[in-house]
Amino acid sequence: MKQETVDYLLRSAWTSISKMYGEEAGKKGSTMATGFALLSIDPENGTPSTSLGPKMGMEATSLSRTLKLMEEKDLIVRKPNPEDGRSVLICLTEFGKEMRDYSKSVVLTFDQKVREKIDEDDLKTFTHVVKSITDLVNSKKVYK
Repeated sequence: MKQETVDYLLRSAWTSISKMYGEEAGKKGSTMATGFALLSIDPENGTPSTSLGPKMGMEATSLSRTLKLMEEKDLIVRKPNPEDGRSVLICLTEFGKEMRDYSKSVVLTFDQKVREKIDEDDLKTFTHVVKSITDLVNSKKVYK
């Protein structure tokens, strides 16, 4: 479908953004998934592994693979959760915190450039439209 459906516009925009983030992550020998994970981990207290997947919207298999690579690259360490002996906290190493800061700067730079290019009222409308689409999808009323 090549016409400008809502679906096409959203996927096309996200594909471009994803590619851009992937290229930026590649400059540091990383991936977009790793950057997203770094941003999803509490830099001070760590994050329970059980809440990381839902927070990121990632399947367990993909998340496990990402975390394993992050551990191999010394970005994270796994520690027993003092509040729940059955779970593990994913904690950032000092290098992980540095890379998290880099990932954060990449996201904020993109946000700043968008805000410089697009009028504030248009951004408010965009935000409203995207939230409305998300609500529609989450309502489970599109397909019965």
